[in-house]
Amino acid sequence: MSATLLLTVALAVVIGISLGLLGGGGSILAVPLLVYVADLPAKEAIATSLLVVGATSAVGMLPHARAGRVRWRTGLIFGLAGMTGAYAGGRLAEFVPAGVLLTGFAIMMLATAVAMIRGRRAAEGRPTPHELPVLRVVLDGVVVGLVTGLVGAGGGFLVVPALALLGGLPMPVAVGTSLVVIAMKSFAGLAGYLSSVSINWGLAAAVTLAAILGSFAGGRLAGKIPADVLRKAFGWFVVVMGVFVLAQQLPGDLRSDPLLWVGVGVAAAIAVVLAARGGKRGSGPREPVASVPAGSSSRR
Repeated sequence: MSATLLLTVALAVVIGISLGLLGGGGSILAVPLLVYVADLPAKEAIATSLLVVGATSAVGMLPHARAGRVRWRTGLIFGLAGMTGAYAGGRLAEFVPAGVLLTGFAIMMLATAVAMIRGRRAAEGRPTPHELPVLRVVLDGVVVGLVTGLVGAGGGFLVVPALALLGGLPMPVAVGTSLVVIAMKSFAGLAGYLSSVSINWGLAAAVTLAAILGSFAGGRLAGKIPADVLRKAFGWFVVVMGVFVLAQQLPGDLRSDPLLWVGVGVAAAIAVVLAARGGKRGSGPREPVASVPAGSSSRR
């Protein structure tokens, strides 16, 4: 058990690095880590991941706040709406079989990975709003929160696109604001789960501390790795993890069927071609990562 705990804690550092670099990805890594390495039951793993990601996001948000990369009004409204959805999702999860939750989690991983690999076009000619419309923020927050609370995933990789694509916020501001939202939603989802799931608090504390340390490292690396390279590499990594988790939910005889893996290989090849074509189409102007000078974005 001690060796398993050490491995779990060591790999938890990657969760923090992901949050520090990308403003998301914590739950996508945390749930498989806790299920397949720490050997936790699915629902306990999801609940623990919400604690880990929530605490790590709260700490990781601080440097963004100091640099002025947080839209507080948008983040707090989105977060409060997301907390409502996340709590409801956490309570609803009590009535959903663990296998269904993990399957939903894997599908969420694949969907977010595709979005990461394809990237997004910059909002050309569109003014950047200081804050997003309240109704849009509330609706997006409830939907994203429900998904987060239910399957323990889709935090940053749903929040960041919602803020950046729908609201046109610059990526650095969307990442900083998303960490506020993720922390709020994660703790609300955890509260929903605690009504039916118990947590190994010692393991949770160790994994959380390791993830927080990793978030500091991720923050330091953020400006040294090209954002496009990092985003696509992480996206393909998430594809592999999503396929693995999805395969684990299949019956044993189906998992060993060569035809299944031939089909997976063909699908992967098609996905590579489509992603490459999408990347070429979207290779026009993209919003530069460093588009918001430190300390100036929230004072416009």
